[in-house]
Amino acid sequence: MPDLSLGSWTGRRARMSPDRVAVAYGDREWTYADLHERTGRVAAALAGLGVGPADRVAYLGPNHPAFLETLFGTARLGATFVPLNWRLAVPELVHILRDSGARVLVAGADQEPAATRLRELLDIRTVLVGAAYEGLLAAAGAPPEATVDGTAPCLILYTSGTTGRPKGAVLTHDNVTWNCLNLLLDVDLAADEVTLVVAPMFHVAALNQTVLPTLLKGGRVLLVPSFDPQRCLELIARHRVTYLFGVPTMFRAMTRAPGWPTADLSSVRSAICGGAPVPVAVIADYQARGVTFMQGYGLTEASPGVLMLRREYSASKAGAAGTPVFFGDVRLVRPDGRPAAPGEPGEILVRGPTVMAGYWGLAAETARTVTADGWLHTGDVGVADEEGFVTVRDRTKDVIISGGENIYPAEVEDALYRHPAVAECAVIGVPDAHWGEVGRAVVVARTGAEPEPAELLDFLADRIARFKVPKSVVFTDVLPRTASGKVVKSDLRARFGPGRKETAP
Repeated sequence: MPDLSLGSWTGRRARMSPDRVAVAYGDREWTYADLHERTGRVAAALAGLGVGPADRVAYLGPNHPAFLETLFGTARLGATFVPLNWRLAVPELVHILRDSGARVLVAGADQEPAATRLRELLDIRTVLVGAAYEGLLAAAGAPPEATVDGTAPCLILYTSGTTGRPKGAVLTHDNVTWNCLNLLLDVDLAADEVTLVVAPMFHVAALNQTVLPTLLKGGRVLLVPSFDPQRCLELIARHRVTYLFGVPTMFRAMTRAPGWPTADLSSVRSAICGGAPVPVAVIADYQARGVTFMQGYGLTEASPGVLMLRREYSASKAGAAGTPVFFGDVRLVRPDGRPAAPGEPGEILVRGPTVMAGYWGLAAETARTVTADGWLHTGDVGVADEEGFVTVRDRTKDVIISGGENIYPAEVEDALYRHPAVAECAVIGVPDAHWGEVGRAVVVARTGAEPEPAELLDFLADRIARFKVPKSVVFTDVLPRTASGKVVKSDLRARFGPGRKETAP
């Protein structure tokens, strides 16, 4: 049986378009032939360090070509790649490395202090990108021959861990391939694609929704190690970027950058947004500049694509997450297990070839999350209209139940974002003696704006049902977020929960 795993991709693409640029970083470029040759050396070097098909290899560091070389090199061996969030503290990284059992850690040059400490605490080989990494590649021989089954683990992606310790979602080679096919059927990437990759590749959407589909099509990925909104606008114009992905906060930040009014976005064919419900105001900003702005919904456990709002509906259905991806099925289920009717909230369940193999080492947790017949419980609440377009409301745990009525914070936040003085916002539930629970808005005001709580609440009263309007507003300088851009509601509840009144420093 032929090897169709991720590890075979660089060779297949190199024989089709060896001289086409695959990766650009700073002022350097690597062709597909270069990428294949270097991933072969990485595979040989890892084998020399004792890595075999049953082992795990971790990577710690910002976006860099070595990330992709290590990913493909690991896959060529049949081993499993574990990308690490470089923003985590050493104790958090220790947990993930112990949990995954990684034998080798490849770390970016700027991660030397963390890598040194991890080597002291764990039985793990570390390789720093730079002289040590290049020395290993230069000394490496031919990569070992391996045929990898598509059902074998390819990635272990640790969820953000907003509650409790993160869990490792195991994605197979088949999961990754099917997800890329779904994305390509929705976004129509071309061989001349220039994809801006500024979201961190340890996040499933940046890797599986942008980088890998672009490389599968033979396009060019432009890797950027960190996000700066003004620089992103400049890179789009300079490199004639055609495709980009970001979370809502990133897209919103670009609209507030000094260069936004005159930015040249004419090359952008597709912009997709995910990671959190997308405020309609953000969508409108890009549509006003002639950018086809698509959004989707997914989660790590689904590789991640579940829903996509396609190009032709990006204006008429703005605010919806879309309909199911081609190779995937979705249903909305009420708490009693019955199907949710159109307009009725229900938990989003997904089934298809992109659903994870399970949580690493957590059989009981896997069984609670994925049913015997393959339905993945997402824990997210959605509402479908009569045409089947799903709007994601919130996490089930974030729903506010006030006087018997369900309040979905994302709906309230979307309305609040329409106020010109609001830069960012989140709504949490706080105890109330009469209603049991009521909403509280946590707001980051725009620079120079000083909105009054009553002003914001009156603004909402004209736009949403009165029972949905929060009973209080607090102000803060920044919202706590995970690496994927999701607001950490548990942190907000701890800081702005019971006892806080109308303002906060």
